[in-house]
Amino acid sequence: MIKYVEELVMDALRQIPPVDVALASLPGLALIDIYGGHLVRDALREIMTQVRQDICAGSGYTLEGPADPSLWTRVATHLERKGRPNLRRVINATGIVVHTNLGRAPLAPAAIEAMQAVSTGYSNLEFDLEKGARGSRYTAVEDLICDLSGAEASLVVNNCAAAVVLALSAHAAGGEVVVSRGELVEIGGSFRIPDVITQSGACLAEVGTTNRTRIADYEQRSGPETRAWLKSHQSNFRIVGFTEAPNRRALATAAHAFGLPLIEDIGSGVLVDLAPIGLPGEPVVRDILAAGVDLAMFSGDKLLGGPQAGILVGTQEAIAPLKKHPLLRAIRIDKLSLAALEATLRLYRAPHDPFREIPVLARLSTDKEALGQRADALAARIEGLDGWDGEVVQSESFPGGGALPEHPQNSVAVAVSHAGLTATALTARLRGAATPVIGRISQGRLLLDLRTVAEDEADLIIDTLTGLAA
Repeated sequence: MIKYVEELVMDALRQIPPVDVALASLPGLALIDIYGGHLVRDALREIMTQVRQDICAGSGYTLEGPADPSLWTRVATHLERKGRPNLRRVINATGIVVHTNLGRAPLAPAAIEAMQAVSTGYSNLEFDLEKGARGSRYTAVEDLICDLSGAEASLVVNNCAAAVVLALSAHAAGGEVVVSRGELVEIGGSFRIPDVITQSGACLAEVGTTNRTRIADYEQRSGPETRAWLKSHQSNFRIVGFTEAPNRRALATAAHAFGLPLIEDIGSGVLVDLAPIGLPGEPVVRDILAAGVDLAMFSGDKLLGGPQAGILVGTQEAIAPLKKHPLLRAIRIDKLSLAALEATLRLYRAPHDPFREIPVLARLSTDKEALGQRADALAARIEGLDGWDGEVVQSESFPGGGALPEHPQNSVAVAVSHAGLTATALTARLRGAATPVIGRISQGRLLLDLRTVAEDEADLIIDTLTGLAA
């Protein structure tokens, strides 16, 4: 019996035609006309390898000559997938609003229009239109940022990590930076505050304990080599229980008494109070500066709702050395991000309503009743598809982006299932769709959380599910 099976496998392997013979078939020539010989040859070889593996595994698969439709369907599918952009749109149905792995903040239409306007031709990126001479790219947003934050001066770089390195390099290189042990945080991508301080050319001076730090700890550790006190906002974790930490105003007053600046890495900074929408605890940038912080840094692509950027705000004295630092050119913001940031910032000013026009804030502020209505409509449409089930369930969503870890929001999701697929298999199939749909598995079911699904994405979800069932 074993010998008989081996003979069947060998016969099936012999049916696999040489690559050149297969390429000369009509299906091969048709694909060459579309993709070119090099790409089709490489795809065919890869599929041939898979065919051999299938046959050797005892699948019973055989080829019916070099023009076998099943072979060329696999090749065509492979080529179509290879032709898709590696970076492309996905539907975020995880319930995490600022999802780092999924590109963080979706941009407002005004920001997208601004990017398009400066990318289709030339722009006055570094040209002063009034003077007819060289200008600075940073003037495009400096006044806006100062107006919205109450800062005396501002600067923008390509991300918040770069902003922290620049600030410490300019103010503390060659000296010490005093930091509470409870704020020696690590954020995404193994980005650690101690490593950043070292990279800036400064030395770390740890004070206090993990759970309790007092102003006296800062004062006792400060000396002739101290250049700054650094505070890191605990945006992505909380220490609770037996804790103590000085408030910003008292800490700033003490730092100034030593002639030192107080620098704060806010992380996911916000320009408006989120407490009215049920998300307390994230300090507003204006309030941080009003408390006496000399220099603060925060991200543009998190709760602010704009493009990737690192925004620095503070006093004229604190910002001035940053603008002259040689590192600034290496981390400067590009014109597309700058255009999107300016457009986003303008949405925070009257007559605009940022909670309606900035997608991140709109998603965070959508009430549960509205989400429920959308979930009901989506579930009904899914139920109308052959083989699919959709059930409305209660859910919890999160702001994400390393912010507000203790403040989940009540949300509504649709549990999606198909008779022939497990939740894990369905999740994988949705990831491989032309427009991937990324949900989350909870208690063995795939959930699509409506807080992070845009209203116009329901049609795309239905199209995707229809395609998977075909």
